[in-house]
Amino acid sequence: MIQQEILDRFHVPPGKKVRLKDYETGWELTGKLAELGRGVVRQRAQVVLEENLKELADAQELLYADDRYSILIVLQAMDAAGKDGTIKHVMSGVNPQGCQVFSFKKPSAEDIDHNFLWRYMRCLPERGRIGIFNRSYYEDVLVVKVHPEILDSQRLPVKKYGKKFWEHRYEDINAFEHHLVRNGTVILKFFLNVSHDEQRRRFLERLERPEKNWKFSSADLAERGYWDQYMDAYEDALSATSTKWAPWHVIPADQKWATRAIVADIITSAIRSLDLKYPEVTDEHRRLMEEARRKLTETQEG
Repeated sequence: MIQQEILDRFHVPPGKKVRLKDYETGWELTGKLAELGRGVVRQRAQVVLEENLKELADAQELLYADDRYSILIVLQAMDAAGKDGTIKHVMSGVNPQGCQVFSFKKPSAEDIDHNFLWRYMRCLPERGRIGIFNRSYYEDVLVVKVHPEILDSQRLPVKKYGKKFWEHRYEDINAFEHHLVRNGTVILKFFLNVSHDEQRRRFLERLERPEKNWKFSSADLAERGYWDQYMDAYEDALSATSTKWAPWHVIPADQKWATRAIVADIITSAIRSLDLKYPEVTDEHRRLMEEARRKLTETQEG
């Protein structure tokens, strides 16, 4: 498992004004890790990931049997930060029946006719399940804040989109998440913090490797031009919505192996902390089990 002093570096304390330049994007998180060297740290990260994958598979089964909690994992990031790969690797050992992944694209006409949280509410995980939002309701205070003209299509009664408007959206999100937590949903929010240079390298890789050409989108390149505006929007959102009940984690994303190990460790630790238990068998159920055992034994003897 990852040492707590390292995990604390990713946690956004409630009420803190976030400056993303204070958070690392690479693997050299401490002087001790830098001394060990990239090769050793990467090898240890792989061990952590493998241990957590096994434990996560067991924890997910217990989560389903306990049937009191659900897990909502929110992944936000700039393009090419590795959200898809993180989901693929971290959840690779989990029973597909107990895990749901939703990727949210441009809202439909029906979505626009409802409040901005509506389409996400419909996809929340049931008790006993893990739900993953690959992008989420935070897009409405990120992309929409960078491109406020999107609000014109939402036909809102509000006509001014100033500071108060965004504060109200943050309040709505916090209240929504608080409601979910009170009713048994554990919310784990991750911002995969990729650097401007690493995003450029990954975009170039999509252009140069034929098997990755399909991933390239001119729209992604256009959004890269708004990098500074996105960083401001993320800092505002992280500052306003990292709460005691649903804190944010800013995860270094320049090395995918580090990202996956850290995210897996945080998810596994969160589920392990729930004190989950298998349901107790009632006396009536025990009686039915004994009867079934007797019949099966008699059949075998016959």
